[in-house]
Amino acid sequence: MKYAAAWSAIACQVLETPYPYGSAHASASPDDVDVTPDRLHPAFHGSYDWHSSAHMQWSLVRLLTLAPDQAGHRPIEVLDQRLTPEAIATEAAYLRDHPSYERPYGWAWAAMLVAAAQKLPQAKNWADALTPLGDTIADLVLEWLPRQAYPVRHGVHLNSAFALALLLEAYDDLGRADVVDAIRARALEWFGADTAYDTRFEPSGTDFLSPALTEAELMRHVLPADEFATWLTAFLPGLGGDAHQHLLEVPITDDSGDGQLAHLSGLALSRAWQLRTIAPALPDAAEVLRHGADRQLEAVLPTVTDGDFMSTHWLVSFALLASQA
Repeated sequence: MKYAAAWSAIACQVLETPYPYGSAHASASPDDVDVTPDRLHPAFHGSYDWHSSAHMQWSLVRLLTLAPDQAGHRPIEVLDQRLTPEAIATEAAYLRDHPSYERPYGWAWAAMLVAAAQKLPQAKNWADALTPLGDTIADLVLEWLPRQAYPVRHGVHLNSAFALALLLEAYDDLGRADVVDAIRARALEWFGADTAYDTRFEPSGTDFLSPALTEAELMRHVLPADEFATWLTAFLPGLGGDAHQHLLEVPITDDSGDGQLAHLSGLALSRAWQLRTIAPALPDAAEVLRHGADRQLEAVLPTVTDGDFMSTHWLVSFALLASQA
C-alpha cells in the first residue's frame, strides 16, 4: 500500500502529541474539573480530541490489516498502551455516565475501531478489551435512535447519516442484528423518501462532509443495489452529468492551522470516498464520478502527512476511506 508507512508514522505521532487537546468534558461540579487528557480518557487521548483519537487508532488497526510490513511495529506499541481492559473499562463507564458525549460521531468511530480489531487475527487482546465498549455504544444507540425525532443534515460532526453509515457497517461486522435493524429502520424513515436534493448551497464554510453524498453513502448500505440505484437517481438527478458538478471539484482548502477551515481538506477526502462508493449505481456516469474523486484525493494527499497538526491529527482516517473505496 503506497502510503501505509507515512500514514502509520503520522498517526502514531499525533496520538502521542498530548496537547493541544479539546476534552469537551462538561463539568458537573467543582470537584469534576480534572480534564488532564490521559486521566480523563486513558484510551482516547492525544490526537487533539476523543473522536480523533478513536478514529486514528482505527486507522492504525486498518493499516496493520492492509499493510502490516509497511505499517511497522510502532502502531502495535501505541495500541498496546491504549487498548487495555482497564483503559477501555474507564472509557465505557464514561460514556454510560455521559450518554450524549461524542454522540453520534465519536460513537461511530469507536464502534468502527471495535469492529476492525475483531477482524485482525493478531489483535485478539485488543478485540477482547474493546468488546465492552462496543456493547456500551450499542446500548446507547438503541436508546438514542427512538428519541431523535429528526436527522441532522449539515456537514460536520453531528451529521446523522455519516454516523449511521459507520455504525451500521461496524455492528453488521460485529453481528449485532438488533442495532443494524434499528439503524436501517431509522434511515428509511429519515431519508427513504428524499428526492431532488438541492446541492447548490454546498459546501458550508467549515464542512468536512457533503450532506448529499453522505446521505447517499448511508442509503447504499440500507437499500438493495437495484433499489439504491433508483433512489440515487431520484435523489441526485443528473449527478455526473449536467447537475451537481461542484461536488466533483476540489474545494478551496486551508492549512493555516485554523481547525475549522482545515475541515475543507476532509471534505475533499470524504467526497472522494463517497463518489467512489456510489459510482457503481450510476454506470453511465461512473467514470466521471471516479475522476472527480481522484482529483480531490490527489489535491489533499500532501496535507494528510505534511500539513499543520490541525489537519494531520485526523485526515489519515478519511484518506484511508477514500483510497480503499
